[in-house]
Amino acid sequence: MTPQDRSRRGAAGGSDAERLSKRLHDLSERIRTETAEHAPPKGPGAGDHGSRYGVAIRLASEFVAAVLVGAGLGWLLDRLAGTSPFGLIILLLLGFGAGILNMARASRRMANSEAAAAAKASPPIDEDEDE
Repeated sequence: MTPQDRSRRGAAGGSDAERLSKRLHDLSERIRTETAEHAPPKGPGAGDHGSRYGVAIRLASEFVAAVLVGAGLGWLLDRLAGTSPFGLIILLLLGFGAGILNMARASRRMANSEAAAAAKASPPIDEDEDE
């Protein structure tokens, strides 16, 4: 590039730093616009499949743990008391019931929190639009 070209460029668009700064700003705006257009929608249930799988695994593990604890305590009671199948059967059923109860409580809490998040995210509906 000759000195004459540099002087013409400098006169037409300012210094190189100013032009680079302007190009960087324009590029940043274009990237921000494209990112906003192609971004997934935000809101409850939009991209939380991972957290739902986590909740499912937690619920299943709590249920299995309750059944195993009931079976283990029943087996231990049978060993200590000498009542061979009865303690195992009774405490296994109690563990099963406790697991079902824990799953019902956790799913109810999850449903309530999702309903509260959905109510908070959506705007209130104006019922007086007829007038």
